[in-house]
Amino acid sequence: MWPKWGKISRNDSSTAAAVVPSNPATPSFKDIHSLLGEEDDTGTAGAVRRKKASVFHRVRIATAALRTWRSLPSLAMSQSEDKRIVVYYTSLRVVRKTFEDCRVVRSILRGYRVAVDERDLTMDSAFLTELKGLLGRRQLSLPRVFISGRYIGGSEEIRQLHESGELKLYIVGAPPAAASACEACGGVRFLLCSSCNGSRKCYTEKGGFRTCGSCNENGLVRCPDCCTPIV
Repeated sequence: MWPKWGKISRNDSSTAAAVVPSNPATPSFKDIHSLLGEEDDTGTAGAVRRKKASVFHRVRIATAALRTWRSLPSLAMSQSEDKRIVVYYTSLRVVRKTFEDCRVVRSILRGYRVAVDERDLTMDSAFLTELKGLLGRRQLSLPRVFISGRYIGGSEEIRQLHESGELKLYIVGAPPAAASACEACGGVRFLLCSSCNGSRKCYTEKGGFRTCGSCNENGLVRCPDCCTPIV
């Protein structure tokens, strides 16, 4: 039988001592403080080591970033030379859907503020010959977009790439758009032929009138300042 609480007599002191023996191995408050002190020392040492490691890590990151930054101008220059955007389109409103598709694609590309070589098949039939040679097709729908000499697609593909955000990845590194229109042609990319003044007829004393060989079917020549060669 356990003795009642608070009823232990003097004669039962030996029993109480037997019930709660003294154990010298039991840590005291002094030992706990010493353990805490060791843990604090260990934590401080670990913090110092972590701090040193973080400092070295930051130095490595800064060095790598500096190397990347130094190489950016050359990379940007090489990318801008290769990233040429060419769009073949028509300005005729005969087929409304084709005209709207061309207008939307040109608007999307212009929104990225990059240089776009717009080639209007209405202004020069040679553009159609170029496009057929690039795609190897006789019947083509417009518009058609090329980036870095690679065929990207028509209106549907450009719209999907633009909505998904992938189009921006295609044009990274492209040269920026000009701040103002070309002074020679006003952004039309064509000039009136200086040989026939757009009449497509040249007169010589020996041969009389003959067809001008310097201009296209519209009496125009490509602007030498803003037009680029075939893709």
